[in-house]
Amino acid sequence: MHAANGTLKTTTAVNKILQRENLTALRKLDDASVQLIYIDPPFNTGFVQKRHRMRSVRDDDQGDRTGFGGRRYRTETLASALPVYRDSFDDYIGFLRPRLEEAHRVLAATGSLFLHVDPRESHYCKIMLDEIFGRACFQNEIIWSYDYGARPKRRWPTKHDTLFWYTKHPKQYTFNLEEADRIPYMAPTLVGREKAARGKTPTDVWWHTIVSPTGKEKTGYPTQKPLGILERIVRVHSNPGDTVLDFFAGSGTTGVAAVRHDRSFLLIDESKEAVQLMRKRLRPFLSKKVEA
Repeated sequence: MHAANGTLKTTTAVNKILQRENLTALRKLDDASVQLIYIDPPFNTGFVQKRHRMRSVRDDDQGDRTGFGGRRYRTETLASALPVYRDSFDDYIGFLRPRLEEAHRVLAATGSLFLHVDPRESHYCKIMLDEIFGRACFQNEIIWSYDYGARPKRRWPTKHDTLFWYTKHPKQYTFNLEEADRIPYMAPTLVGREKAARGKTPTDVWWHTIVSPTGKEKTGYPTQKPLGILERIVRVHSNPGDTVLDFFAGSGTTGVAAVRHDRSFLLIDESKEAVQLMRKRLRPFLSKKVEA
């Protein structure tokens, strides 16, 4: 949470980053101990997930790009120093189910779970979540839409992910719509100057850019999600002082969103490299309060 002078206020709760196999770690958590869970598990794409690093080297003879003063540079691809993993499962739902059953157990009575997947597996995940949480506890299928990357010529380009929102109780849950960020009207001249200036609350389709490959937010983690998406979830679906859990924590964006809005976090990931990245990323926020 930001104070009036623009400085960062940190939560007084102890925040933790655990390098653990997540199912084992979840089974050690107390019942109803967290108020919000967001997870972005592997998507079962069948590909190896990695992020290439690039550098430019002066090369007047074989350079593939031109820089200042007409100088020529050659682009070189460097090996990734961050986690590289094969995103492929023989039984994807069998992998997720016990972890989501534990998530249901540790979720507080008025808590929410967000499962972030893509169209390859989303329909199977919806059925599984209905079985674990109950169909009455399904609240929204949120579409995160973006416009970046390749455009195939034999089908419509896939430019969205799916976020399933389920609650522990079908009617009693945290939902602070007034805390949502406002977005522009598509036709501002039709709603009047006052409404246009204020903007509108989001719907179940969220238009938001990906993490910019050249922006300050980028960590180099291969599946990093935008901070803006996580901040919207944290602000609306939890309260200050609540604990936010992410057991596929990756680059730690969930933790950043939590501390920026006065929540505490519990981040779990099996990857040593991911844990090192999270500790480095969160140290400016909570230095001594981050544990591993």
